[in-house]
Amino acid sequence: MEGASYQRFPKVKIRELKDDYVKFELRETDASMANALRRVMIAEVPTIAIDLVEIEVNSSVLNDEFIAHRLGLIPLTSERAMSMRFSRDCDACDGDGQCEFCSVEFHLRAKCINDQTLDVTSKDLYSSDHTVVPVDFSDSGSGYENPEEQRGITIVKLRKGQELRLRAIARKGIGKDHAKWSPAATVTFMYEPEIHINEEMMETLSLEEKTSVVESSPTKVFALNPQTQQVEVVDPEAYSYDDEVLKKVEAMGKPGLVEIYAKEDSFIFTVESTGAIKASQLVINAIDVLKQKLDAVRLLEDTVEADDQFGELGAHMRGG
Repeated sequence: MEGASYQRFPKVKIRELKDDYVKFELRETDASMANALRRVMIAEVPTIAIDLVEIEVNSSVLNDEFIAHRLGLIPLTSERAMSMRFSRDCDACDGDGQCEFCSVEFHLRAKCINDQTLDVTSKDLYSSDHTVVPVDFSDSGSGYENPEEQRGITIVKLRKGQELRLRAIARKGIGKDHAKWSPAATVTFMYEPEIHINEEMMETLSLEEKTSVVESSPTKVFALNPQTQQVEVVDPEAYSYDDEVLKKVEAMGKPGLVEIYAKEDSFIFTVESTGAIKASQLVINAIDVLKQKLDAVRLLEDTVEADDQFGELGAHMRGG
């Protein structure tokens, strides 16, 4: 039927959850929505990052532009990013981007006064807002036995007599404008695989042939049960859609021995955060942003329908 549509109710099931990592299932939807969610997480969830740097003194070996670039890539805690204003839309500072509603000010002052090299790191940045600070990785299993050994992200190294003094302004932005605003380190999804083994056909194989079928997969999808001598599916999600197993059984003259399908309405997401916001909050914020974009599309469709019905009168009523 022309113009017919149906409403879907996607479901999410959390598999694994950490501050900087989440693995979840997205079911009862299609690849277009799954990919839209992935792209929004990468490019359209807002965070806060340093966008303006004013260098007062720099006698280090790195030039001003290099240091400014490194500062911009330091992830900042961005829990309040969704409620902040974009600097271009801020009426409190007329788009200047330097007020409490749309920006956060940082200061850095460092000077090496002895013969030992001084590491200037993200922990030397002092923020005007205690809720927006450089992300602390000392408790994230970084391999340091003593947290004091991890002093943040290195900006520059200073030798005796060298100094760095600067002021920086952090603003709200999205990854589509610059990668420094992207809250996601990695976002991937895959179709959930469905694997079937023809048990009757498998019984006709020798132990050596069964072993060759198991070993044909580059990832540990199958295993040979030592008690029953049967090939079993131990980890279907380890399958990488490489088709090596299917090629192997065809070469053995046993097509249909193993059948693998991709569930077209079920996806497994893996999300890693930069630390600017928690991975769970990244997913929630992405859903909110996606809903806003869909509302905008729905409003646009209503506007087009109004133009078709009322023509110039509809445009005039909207001030067009």
